[in-house]
Amino acid sequence: MSNKSTPQSAPILPSAHPPTWLGVMGGGQLGRMFAHAAQAMGYKVAVLEPAADSPAGQVAERQVQAGYDDSIALGQLAALCSAVTTEFENVPADSMKLLAQGSFVAPAGACVAIAQDRIAEKRFFVACAPRSGVMPAPHKVIATQADIDAIDDDLLPGILKTVRMGYDGKGQVRVKTRDEVRAAFEAMDGVTCLLEKMLPLAYEVSVLTARGHDGASVVYPIAENVHRDGILFTTTVPGPNVSPECAQRAQDAARAIVAQLGYVGVLCIEFFVLEDGSLVVNEMAPRPHNSGHYTMDACVTSQFAQQVRAMARLPLGDCRQHSPAVMLNIPGDVWFEGTSDTVREPAWERVLALPGAFLHLYGKDDPRRGRKMGHVTFVAPTPAEAQEQTRAACAILGIAP
Repeated sequence: MSNKSTPQSAPILPSAHPPTWLGVMGGGQLGRMFAHAAQAMGYKVAVLEPAADSPAGQVAERQVQAGYDDSIALGQLAALCSAVTTEFENVPADSMKLLAQGSFVAPAGACVAIAQDRIAEKRFFVACAPRSGVMPAPHKVIATQADIDAIDDDLLPGILKTVRMGYDGKGQVRVKTRDEVRAAFEAMDGVTCLLEKMLPLAYEVSVLTARGHDGASVVYPIAENVHRDGILFTTTVPGPNVSPECAQRAQDAARAIVAQLGYVGVLCIEFFVLEDGSLVVNEMAPRPHNSGHYTMDACVTSQFAQQVRAMARLPLGDCRQHSPAVMLNIPGDVWFEGTSDTVREPAWERVLALPGAFLHLYGKDDPRRGRKMGHVTFVAPTPAEAQEQTRAACAILGIAP
């Protein structure tokens, strides 16, 4: 039995009997860490996920095994849960809207729809620019060969991105000429794409923010990110290159964006910092983010506890960082030695012997090269010490520093 008598404006409080259920769309590692945070606060968690065995499904009290657009399953989740969230941006927005007929849904389907469509996202960023003070990179929609013929010379070189379903560098191709755009467009089967001008990038930052149903918002310290092959490699907070002025501009922009979006929940916004110091907004994720994992060990309130608070209409938590931190992603590659296909367990005991190490593995039993299997966060009295321990972990795991 669920406990769903709470009015739409009142907090959704944990209850021992009957229990209060929170739902999450998606069974990945973000759902797993959300479930841990919700359970620590006294909630029970239900996951809707089509796979029989998933990181989130392993730890949730209940899993509804069905497709994300299964109306019967969505009805079951809404009937059980007082509030529902999502752990990935490509959940059908219509499913979130359907869930909202029976549960409090955060983020709303309309917000998710913007974040999962690059054209809608860019239009929103442009519309928000008078308030946020930042613009996206110059860009053009590529839907036909005629669009390619009409590309302005100034847009090249650029990056051709599929409008939907791109993540971790997937669905993106660097292009220098119209002929390369044409070839990439054809290789993508002619799906609608967005061509973005390549800019003189100095570094990338992400801003993790949360907004409550009452309009209150918080912004975490700015994270500086390093990517490899389109996948996040490390997140360092405080960022070694982030000036106080840059941090303030990014935080102010994030507050403006989340307010104009009318968002409820945790939102991560990625920005490019250019060589001249200017700021460009890149994209947003309507959920906790890989770059926010450091908050689990280095902040008063983790991004996942914040997600629970926002969807349960509770006061947002203190997002102060108590220690410098570096988060290192652990890819499936570390289970293999060289080019061998033989799987062997990494030397976790050596990693955990390093000062300030926090290991998080995601419950995936099939290591594959390039697959995110976990992360390790190092907290330390100084940023230099956290970086030193990260380099030591890379040496142990066979990751190029």
